[in-house]
Amino acid sequence: MNMNDADQDHRAILKRIAHRVMIERGLQPDFSAAALAELDLLTTAAMPNGLPLIDLRGLLWASIDNDDSLDLDQLTVAAELPGGKIKLLVAVADVDALVKNGSALDEHARHNTTSVYTAAEIFPMLPEKLSTGLTSLNLNQDRLAIVVEMIVSVDGSLQDEDVYRAIVRNHAKLAYDSVAAWLEGSGPIPAGLLAVPGVKENLRLQDKAAQSLHSFRHAHGALSLQTIESKPVFDGDRISGLEIEQKNRAKDLIEDCMIAANGVTARYLEAKKVPSVRRVVRTPKRWDRIVEVARQHGFRLPDSPGSKALEAFLTRQKAADPVHFPDLSLSIIKLIGPGEYVAEQPGDSSVSHFGLAVKDYSHSTAPNRRYADLVTQRLLKAAIQGGTGPYDLDELKLLASRCTEEEDVANKVERQVAKSAAALLLEDRIGEQFDAIVTGAADKGTWVRLLDLPVEGRLVHGFEGVDVADRLRVQLALVDVEKGFIDFNKI
Repeated sequence: MNMNDADQDHRAILKRIAHRVMIERGLQPDFSAAALAELDLLTTAAMPNGLPLIDLRGLLWASIDNDDSLDLDQLTVAAELPGGKIKLLVAVADVDALVKNGSALDEHARHNTTSVYTAAEIFPMLPEKLSTGLTSLNLNQDRLAIVVEMIVSVDGSLQDEDVYRAIVRNHAKLAYDSVAAWLEGSGPIPAGLLAVPGVKENLRLQDKAAQSLHSFRHAHGALSLQTIESKPVFDGDRISGLEIEQKNRAKDLIEDCMIAANGVTARYLEAKKVPSVRRVVRTPKRWDRIVEVARQHGFRLPDSPGSKALEAFLTRQKAADPVHFPDLSLSIIKLIGPGEYVAEQPGDSSVSHFGLAVKDYSHSTAPNRRYADLVTQRLLKAAIQGGTGPYDLDELKLLASRCTEEEDVANKVERQVAKSAAALLLEDRIGEQFDAIVTGAADKGTWVRLLDLPVEGRLVHGFEGVDVADRLRVQLALVDVEKGFIDFNKI
């Protein structure tokens, strides 16, 4: 194929690459015959069938997600309480009601452990009949859910919390960008907020609670990080550019609610003496480099790692240089290192989540998309019923390890396909020069991201002596669409 053919189908190329890379990395792009046979037997959403559930369908539940999202894992609603307190509820889809532990569908989910989002195709952890249908909290549909209830005080601390099973109904399907524009006063009220009386007022209350939660976390050392994420823009089937996905107030609202709910989940399992899978980010091993980066910006960090001190530095830099703050954030994220899943017995001294400045944290709010969340859901349902769950500690340790490993594999698939997309966009720009920042420096290679175009590639010449967060001038040396290679030389 002539890669410069004006009629080439970029979407088809990327789909083919994505399937190949999924298989090469040991993931399953397609569902087995056994899983599809099980799927054929599932025709309706799970119903109560005599379960002791709380009927919360009358509450003004709403979902907020990406414009094109169809797999709706959570709903939120709030209520005013005396003394300025707010009751905040998060409903999480009861995926386990249809995807049983040990089933063929569960085996596929356990193998991949996550949905994989590539530039041209999504590989869902569960078939779309479930994840966007029978186990999705779809508009105007009755659904079983696990509800996390929190009482948020004026200062953002949690005064009370609980977890229970319920039946819920989504009254408004909303999208991040339009909700954010409305909340920020830069856009009209979304139509979904006008359809049901009271939803817009309720969303304002949720936003108030979320901002209190956010302020409380950051006052205790949660890190203000802002990175640049992009996705290809297609003109027909050809890539015409890369679009940067911006954070906004609606995304922050949901993020803060989910972080709080995940903390409640971990503490609930601890209180019920049920083992759990925690999400942790360990104390940075490269703290010395973080100290050096801060020093280059005129800020002194302590010799020992501390999230409060780092947050003070980040807050100052975001105010002083908002344009370049995403580049600084990316450097800090790389130096802190990735998160991981660990299994924990009640009473163990857990490793904290450094970036969130929380000790108790468990992924639980996206069971259609992440297997760790589905495992946690099963543990929660057992704890609610007074049991210990379907997994012993040894099995949980294996599952935690697998989820960590396969999440890394999925990220590599997504990155490789994203680089193939970028390579398609850059293949006619060999020899051009760009400003860049170093995002990774290790024995296995040195990586840079362009400052004017959200593209990352390998520094193949001139990498000696450079480190994460260094700025440099590079020249595009080579692209390989099939392998997802983008190589640069230092000028």
